[in-house]
Amino acid sequence: MTGPAVNHSGRMDLQQIEALGANYAGGNNHLITLICGAEEYESFNEVDRSIMDYPSHEVDLDEEDLDIPWSELILKENIGTGSFGTFLRADWRVMSFFHCSKRTLAAVTARIQIWWKRDLVPEEDVAVKILKVQGFDPGRFEEFLKEVSLMKRLRHPNIVLLMGAVIQPSKLSIVTEYLSSLYELLHMPNVGSSLSEKRCLSMAYDVASGMNYLHQMRPPIVHRDLKSPNLLVDDSYTVKVCDFGLSRTKANTFLSSKTAAGTPEWMAPEVIRGELSNEKCDVFSFGVILWELVTLQQPWRQLNPSQVVAAVGFMGKRLEIPRHVNPQVAALIELCWATEPWRRPSFSYVMKCLQQIIADAKG
Repeated sequence: MTGPAVNHSGRMDLQQIEALGANYAGGNNHLITLICGAEEYESFNEVDRSIMDYPSHEVDLDEEDLDIPWSELILKENIGTGSFGTFLRADWRVMSFFHCSKRTLAAVTARIQIWWKRDLVPEEDVAVKILKVQGFDPGRFEEFLKEVSLMKRLRHPNIVLLMGAVIQPSKLSIVTEYLSSLYELLHMPNVGSSLSEKRCLSMAYDVASGMNYLHQMRPPIVHRDLKSPNLLVDDSYTVKVCDFGLSRTKANTFLSSKTAAGTPEWMAPEVIRGELSNEKCDVFSFGVILWELVTLQQPWRQLNPSQVVAAVGFMGKRLEIPRHVNPQVAALIELCWATEPWRRPSFSYVMKCLQQIIADAKG
């Protein structure tokens, strides 16, 4: 889901780009020592590497469990565009909820109780992602059902709740709970006065926790378009990962990135270059999000997308970390930005580091 258009005024030329950041091709042992220590880093990453041998998901198909009739969705405003489709805010008027499966009912049980008390027609505020590719052949359609079924079984406080899907031909859509995006929150005017250091780091921890859950699935669910517009925030500042998309759960975690549509400001260099990538591309993107949270700035706002591709993907450049940023946070960001994917930490390690940093943070 994309946020408001980034202001690309004051663009830099390639000579200016070359003056930015540092080349991260070297080792990162000094950064590991600064944060949590080399022993813990190796321990967490050993666990992380083991997920690459997990077998494929086995998912039982149940169309009734997944299906939300298109006629029950009242579309409202357009709220963005993601890797696989367009997002719209909608009201889900659950006219036939007496015939829904237990899982579908469970997703809206609390709301239904309120509706009954007020004698209202059951209705839920939801986000609807209408897929760009509607012409699925039978094999592709079955794969769509499998992956939506898998997504619906995911239950974690930092993963957006998937309600179901529209499986009607020409209307293929995914329906989730509706919340505002982290991008919108971070780039509101004067937001710095309402977000303490501890709150920003706690939101970063939420992201790492949700991504750790996805990566620990067997096999891992690789997001590959992780960015602040794809992170949702509720009223208590809890952050939830969304738009982790389709065709990303593979027994072999090295995925071809040529079919992925991402946003270069947040993308790992290997993804930008169209190379094979694994779950560590999400860790690089998390580093950009952590930078965004502690600086409250838009990443690469002075460059256009083509310049970002050149700078990050082919020149080894990274965003500049301001001097005022906590040195431990800065070191963690740099770890996430390692050029070689295997040098990047696992999300388990990131969570451990953030726990220690949050304990000492202000606010």
